[in-house]
Amino acid sequence: MKENKRKMVIVIIILAVPLLILLTWVIISPGKIRTYAEPNSLSEKFVMDINGAPNGFFINSRNIDNPVLLMVSSGPGTDDYVFTDKYKDMNLEDDYTVVYWDYRWMCIAYDSSVRKDEITLNNLLDDTKAVTEYLKGRFNKDKIYIMGFSGGTHIALREALRHPENYYAYIGMAQCVTDSSENDTLIYNFMKDVFTKRSDKKNLSKLESAVEHTDDGFVRCRDWYEYVMLLHAAGGGTIKDKTEFAGITWPIVTARCYTVKEKINYVRSMKMYRTTPLSKELDGFDYRQSIKELKIPVYFISGESDYNCPWELVKNYNEIIKAPEKGFYLIKNSAHSPLWENPEDTCRIMREIKEKTLNG
Repeated sequence: MKENKRKMVIVIIILAVPLLILLTWVIISPGKIRTYAEPNSLSEKFVMDINGAPNGFFINSRNIDNPVLLMVSSGPGTDDYVFTDKYKDMNLEDDYTVVYWDYRWMCIAYDSSVRKDEITLNNLLDDTKAVTEYLKGRFNKDKIYIMGFSGGTHIALREALRHPENYYAYIGMAQCVTDSSENDTLIYNFMKDVFTKRSDKKNLSKLESAVEHTDDGFVRCRDWYEYVMLLHAAGGGTIKDKTEFAGITWPIVTARCYTVKEKINYVRSMKMYRTTPLSKELDGFDYRQSIKELKIPVYFISGESDYNCPWELVKNYNEIIKAPEKGFYLIKNSAHSPLWENPEDTCRIMREIKEKTLNG
């Protein structure tokens, strides 16, 4: 009898623990975004149709009379509001009406009706224009700001080239410059130096297995996602000195801005975006060759430890591109995400950009 009771207790515990974890996850996942006390403030999260496909939006503003900043998400296919949820000191909404955009079938806009064949560069550029027109009309603005983050710079930069009349300025944070062997080699050299100084033989071995050495002295990575995992281990990934789990996965799991279903869809859509036509269309780029001039001011912001999009290449691109005004800013104590890692310095720069360009 005692043995049966003991087994029953074990079964109850086995069943109860997962249920308790799930209940806790639901409780910490209300799907709510930050709000403000100011009467002219705005906090919205919604999905709406853009060009026949669902698109998601998070909007934060302490004063909707401020200029509008369209944040084109990273990845492409990765929602960035998770960082605004996690890093409370990032208060860009003091100076801008900040619009975080989940493009078609991404994150909170994901559903089972997804048509992957329609996730193309041209469609996303058309969506960017439609979103821009919607924001201009809704907030009664002649122009807005457009900011691409990491993979989002592919879309934002090209749209700024196509329709400069819509924007006060283009801002590239962690700008993608090229996917050439030059890019891979800078990342490799950074990681090799870090792992050598640590005497980390295990990761040095993994690094060598992850690359192919070419006759001209450069390297090419064999698998970008494996390469990025190593980069996180070296401290130059999404968040300085944090692994991919600590810097990306755990913030998504614990974020209050998504419901449990939205968190699951976040991961599903992120993986799905890697298999779309867009993913193939972005191969083989070098903006130093293809986009050498913009008709609006251009500003680049990089973290001093960013080797996901190596800052040396961004600085080089800033030297090459022609624009009415341009600037390159290297942010201390940050890697790939300076807006959230060092919000004080980055938001100060964003305020300076607004002051220099708002009446342009």
